[in-house]
Amino acid sequence: MLMRTDPFRELDRLAQQLTGPGTWSRPSAMPMDAYREGDEYVVAFDLPGVTAEAIDIDVERNMLKVKAERRPAARADDVQMELSERPLGVFSRQIVLADTLDTERIRADYDAGVLTLRIPIAERAKPRKISVVAGAGVGRKEISG
Repeated sequence: MLMRTDPFRELDRLAQQLTGPGTWSRPSAMPMDAYREGDEYVVAFDLPGVTAEAIDIDVERNMLKVKAERRPAARADDVQMELSERPLGVFSRQIVLADTLDTERIRADYDAGVLTLRIPIAERAKPRKISVVAGAGVGRKEISG
């Protein structure tokens, strides 16, 4: 039997019982990190215990929606659960993406319980040099009135 000393354990357990597991109509939030790395915007979601097949990613216009479902592990009939703290159910996150991101070329990787989305920055949004041409005003006429 596992024992731990955590004064907030009962409070956490009670809160989870009141809210219940996430459902498709009322999903729980999933933790994430978001940052820029070079010419890409990276968003990483923690989804431990979720299979890649249980992850659903949609992009509509500039709204990114990620949903995942963690189901209980299959157990033998003679197993008696002593402690269950890992949340089950549906997890979801919606992110509004900037217009400067290229939503047509999003890449998704899932490894070690972390879903990583790499969203390239659109070419039109990247800084660019504008060259100055000397003598461009030659041959112009000024109209005076």
